[in-house]
Amino acid sequence: MYISATVQGLSGRLSGPALGPEDAGYAAEVAGFNQIVQHRPAMVVAAQDAAEVRKAVLFAAETGMPTAVQATGHGPSRAAEGAGLLINTRRMNRVTIDPVARVARAEAGAQWHQVVEAAAVHGLAPLNGSSPLVGVVGYTLGGGLALLSRAYGFAADHVSSVDVVTPDGWPRTATAQRNTDLFWALRGGKGNFGVVTSIEFGLFPVPRFYGGGLFFPGETAAEVLHAWRLWTESVPQETASSLALLRMPDLEPIPAFLRGKLVVHIRIAHLGPGDEGDRLVKPLRKIAPALVDTLAEMPYKRFAEIHNDPTFPIPYDERSTMLRELGQGAADDLLSLAGPDSDCTDIMVELRHMGGALSQPPSVANAVDHRDAAFCLSTLGLPGGRPAHVVDGMAHWGTGRSYLNFLAGPQTAQLAERGYGPATWARLGEIKARYDPDNIFRFNHNIPPRPKRF
Repeated sequence: MYISATVQGLSGRLSGPALGPEDAGYAAEVAGFNQIVQHRPAMVVAAQDAAEVRKAVLFAAETGMPTAVQATGHGPSRAAEGAGLLINTRRMNRVTIDPVARVARAEAGAQWHQVVEAAAVHGLAPLNGSSPLVGVVGYTLGGGLALLSRAYGFAADHVSSVDVVTPDGWPRTATAQRNTDLFWALRGGKGNFGVVTSIEFGLFPVPRFYGGGLFFPGETAAEVLHAWRLWTESVPQETASSLALLRMPDLEPIPAFLRGKLVVHIRIAHLGPGDEGDRLVKPLRKIAPALVDTLAEMPYKRFAEIHNDPTFPIPYDERSTMLRELGQGAADDLLSLAGPDSDCTDIMVELRHMGGALSQPPSVANAVDHRDAAFCLSTLGLPGGRPAHVVDGMAHWGTGRSYLNFLAGPQTAQLAERGYGPATWARLGEIKARYDPDNIFRFNHNIPPRPKRF
């Protein structure tokens, strides 16, 4: 009875629906892409615009309801449940492009394919990740490790303005000149400081682009990994790459050559023409006969063909650790944990080459660390596996930090501190205490409020 009355109390303030667990449409509203976490809050709000987000947050502040926000649900941690409120922003998905200023503005529910397609008309591209279906805002608030990041840095480094409803229900705009502490914290601090309703960020010219991948048989994993890691030492920062050890289940619609076996996949994204790209990857093509070779010049809007990330909802655990190096010893250790003679249960173990612009500080400081990492190691596994086995086994090669955008699953909810250095973590906690002292926004990789240091 109490929940029903509470839902009705909020619903009367909104033009869109506020739903409780017994209402039709509730299950669809709380569902996310990654089904490893099942949200079951007391109510969910299908926000239509920033004004409705504000009304929902004000209601949560008045009633003391812990609050979560979800656009696509690719990286969930702690489930929104009990007396909680979930704000679904997926209907807020407008994207606008200013081709002269090379700037995009995306609302809270926009996905990367929308920005890429709109920017491509003008020969521009954003700093998006490998999946076209990931939400722009959540990805960027977590830092944003992009296909073009070795050339330009983290996506968060190029954010110029953030519109956010803070936990007191107050709409604020954070920039390098306004609400500067909030601007610093939002860019890297994920969803701990309120509900971002729109974000403005830079775009980059991509006149020519070369991408795709090389797939090798699993028995060549050692040869391919060692050759690739040495190759990364000499490539320009316009070249990004990753290497994945794939163990795909024997299921449709997975391509037949990937099913039920170990396959090594080198992914390439190069800012440049086809002939230049072919020269760069020539040593990789000589490693061993490839099962499939998709490398070619392509329009940037076909970026999703490089990694071929899942396009349908599935449950998966995700873990990550940042590596300070990938010498022969580190590579051999990874092979023992995830190579052809291991008992690895992860469907993907991936190394992403860092360095280049990723190692440089942004023009306006933010809460994204990892500038000292040489590679990002991440794993993706189905429920019932050993999600931390590989990353824990590689910890002695790491910086001690994790990339939070590559952490998903209920066991990751308390791992937020691993995403930051000590000074960054302390400052984030102080800013959290200023804007969210009651930790209303805690269904996430949570940064607890921290009293100010004296």
